[in-house]
Amino acid sequence: MILFKKAGEINNYLSQQNKKGIQSGFVPTLGALHAGHLSLIEASKKKNDITICSIFVNPTQFNDPADFEKYPVTIENDIYLLEKAGCDIVFLPSAEEIYPNGTHENFHYDLGYLENILEGKYRPGHFQGVCQVMDHLLKIISPTNLYLGQKDYQQCMVLKRLVEIINLKTNIIISPTLRETDGLAMSSRNMRLSETERKQAVSIFETLSLIKDELNPGNLDNLKQKAIDHLSSKGFKIDYIEIADAATLNTIENWDGSTKLVALCAAFLHEVRLIDNMLL
Repeated sequence: MILFKKAGEINNYLSQQNKKGIQSGFVPTLGALHAGHLSLIEASKKKNDITICSIFVNPTQFNDPADFEKYPVTIENDIYLLEKAGCDIVFLPSAEEIYPNGTHENFHYDLGYLENILEGKYRPGHFQGVCQVMDHLLKIISPTNLYLGQKDYQQCMVLKRLVEIINLKTNIIISPTLRETDGLAMSSRNMRLSETERKQAVSIFETLSLIKDELNPGNLDNLKQKAIDHLSSKGFKIDYIEIADAATLNTIENWDGSTKLVALCAAFLHEVRLIDNMLL
């Protein structure tokens, strides 16, 4: 496994590989790796000649400075896990490598309505920050395939839009959410949960499952309210629980029984904000 810290060096190396016709897979992460990340590495290794993973806690996508400061950093363990998983290249850039001209760039990515709903509504500026860092990373690495997890459902849609905006030929491959045995979606933020909170956290999965189990054609208002009441009773402060068109994320109030749906949730358990979704 080769470790790079300089953008120019990894770009030069990968440019040489591209000239040889090497197909590459890229897994961008914020670190604090878990089995969900490693499943993306595995998926990439099956389809590509080389697999690259980046670890960079991007300051521009944290609309809450406290969340940025408390984000778990486990670099040594991350490198160990990536080496064990057979990752070929790790990119560990500093902020100066990603943002040589500083983080206050003026470019605005036209994400349309995606920027103002769900995560965009409750985390203003978040998706601009995601696009900002991914624009830089994708241009440095120029991967054949980009691997993302379904847990960040809306972000996957945003990054598909970004690839169109910056006119890259990179393919986006989305892998299913990996879950703990009790159903909790794997997340780096789970590290911040106390033992008691960890047991409570499974209520998000239970809430999404309730929606899936009780879904019927017609008006969905009562079902959504039942889900909100259920999660609220478990001690969560809810940002949103929505049932939306799986292709567009437009909220669905009356379901025709055939449109593919996704249920999405974001809620705080004390100081930790957790997100999850489930295809219905």
